[in-house]
Amino acid sequence: MAHQPCAIVGVGQTHHKTRRWDVSLGGLVREAAQRALDDAEMTWKDIDAVVIGKAPDLFEGVMKPELYLSDALGAAGKPVFRVHTAGSVGGTTGIVAAHHVESGRHKRVLAVAYQKQSEGNAQFALGSGRGFSIGAGGAFAPFMRSYMYRTGAPAEIGPMVAVKDRKNALKNPYAHLKIEDISLEKVMASPMMWDPVRFLESCPSSDGACAVVFTDKEGGEAAAKAGRQPAWILGSAVRSEPSQFPGRDPVAPQGAADCAADVYQQAGITNPLEQIDCAELYVPFSWYEPMWLEGHHIAEFGEGWKMVERGDTEIGGRFPVNMSGGVLSSNPIGASGLLRFSEAALQVRGMAGEHQVEGANVAIAQAYGASAQYFSMWVVANSLDPFGK
Repeated sequence: MAHQPCAIVGVGQTHHKTRRWDVSLGGLVREAAQRALDDAEMTWKDIDAVVIGKAPDLFEGVMKPELYLSDALGAAGKPVFRVHTAGSVGGTTGIVAAHHVESGRHKRVLAVAYQKQSEGNAQFALGSGRGFSIGAGGAFAPFMRSYMYRTGAPAEIGPMVAVKDRKNALKNPYAHLKIEDISLEKVMASPMMWDPVRFLESCPSSDGACAVVFTDKEGGEAAAKAGRQPAWILGSAVRSEPSQFPGRDPVAPQGAADCAADVYQQAGITNPLEQIDCAELYVPFSWYEPMWLEGHHIAEFGEGWKMVERGDTEIGGRFPVNMSGGVLSSNPIGASGLLRFSEAALQVRGMAGEHQVEGANVAIAQAYGASAQYFSMWVVANSLDPFGK
């Protein structure tokens, strides 16, 4: 594939209501898409193709929603693509949309990812329609317990992540779950859901959509000249691995490590901790913050939890993580990955508002799904050459 520069010039999200009973499914995605177009100063006619991502159709019971939503997204008569890679689907949706621009096939592409869980049954869907699923938290809990055992991480690390992310959410007008009186004591006193994950260390189930407008180099440069800072994609990658095979380590999946190594190589990153200014990581359960810091070469194994303990991942810390409040504060499953990816883009565009990291020039975003077996990741920056190659 001929690789041409690709820029993000528009981002749109739905607002902070956890449940959107006031809007239809078509209205939900159109609302986010319209905001992204407004941000990009484009109209529906400017878009060459649309990429739609969501978790399995079973979640809302609407089969082939890409057909149902084509009119709502101004896609009648245009190419429409559907993406699904479990919980990582939002991230993968953004990468697939970017590929359409990077390949030279299209100049302007709209990516939209969503979930409307108030109209579905996530627990039923996670059980593949059989209704006996232990839930995502039950599936991941053994991985988190193993991480604690192998690294010696103290029990309060997970709650510390939860407090940080929930405080960050208060600064984000689009966060779906906001808890004003959050504290370490309140988190640790909340009911245990799946040992070691307590109720307030777990993500919500919410309605939401996220949209991103991608354009080619010419469009990105034009936006910059007009005073609208684009986010340039320096590298992107997806990986997958079977959920079970001899030697697989779900605490530190090889697919995640390979995904990170690939995007760093594309972007020219040799020291992630020093060259990356902030990160939006897919953390649906609090213990995954230190696990992904290690799984993506930002910290050595057993050192991620120490970064949390020192406050390194706070907005004002050495390596801020999930400045938006993360998945712990907004989890419309199909959109959650694209939310992480778009929030990283907002950071390098200097448009993150109250949760902006000062001097954020390079950011990463990551998403994962299924039994920690699907991975997507990208690196974005406020220029095509942030390291002065």
